[in-house]
Amino acid sequence: MRTVELTRQIDASPPVVDRALDPASIVEYEGSFEVFEVERREDDWLVVAGGSGLRLTLRFEERENGFFYEQEAAEGQPLDAMETTITYRQEGNGTRVTAVSEVSMGVRPTAITDRLAAWKRNGELERALDALAAEVE
Repeated sequence: MRTVELTRQIDASPPVVDRALDPASIVEYEGSFEVFEVERREDDWLVVAGGSGLRLTLRFEERENGFFYEQEAAEGQPLDAMETTITYRQEGNGTRVTAVSEVSMGVRPTAITDRLAAWKRNGELERALDALAAEVE
């Protein structure tokens, strides 16, 4: 598994950032997949998303000041494993948002394929933070 971490200072208060973040918006902010379905359950959400003939299910948990989400394990998923935590906190007059993701393709040679998955994941998280900033600033 490879870890990707990005941090962005956003010129908006934490309550404004909080209102802009939900499971569907996070997937949309990342820009790789279209959200097909969101199911709110007792303790979490399931988001079915996809694009280009690919479908995946992501399970989200709300955390204090953010979200944790992971790709549900199922045959045909694009990655062997992916989990991400997005958190935010007041910093100065704005909000510091941090995204940390661990990703693995599960295909040999893993040193190369996991690096490729991390590179793609880095791009998704950059897009997500850019889109969040554009939404709230």
